[in-house]
Amino acid sequence: MSHLSAPPMSAVPSSGFRLTKEHFLVAVPVAVVAAAGGFLVSHYLSRKCCKKSQVNTCVCKDSPKVVHSFDMEDISTKAVYCRCWKSKKFPFCDGAHTKHNEETGDNVGPLIIKKKDA
Repeated sequence: MSHLSAPPMSAVPSSGFRLTKEHFLVAVPVAVVAAAGGFLVSHYLSRKCCKKSQVNTCVCKDSPKVVHSFDMEDISTKAVYCRCWKSKKFPFCDGAHTKHNEETGDNVGPLIIKKKDA
């Protein structure tokens, strides 16, 4: 009965890749810098694309909350109210949303309230 033994280590094929201590000491900082750089770039780009900003840039900025109230009886047949916060006649619409939409790609329009015909 023959006994099988493992081939000598020199007979095992090698991939040719050896990671020495010196290579490891260079590779780790490079990987850390690359990972940190990738994170910072992705964080910057995500903030740039989804930047949160104020909607109201100029109306009653000294007030903690801008609120307007209207009685339905005061509306003649139709009232058109601004929703883009860009109107010079705020709270009424002056069509400023058209320029806002062209500049930003937004699709905001006015709030229109009409009395029903009897």
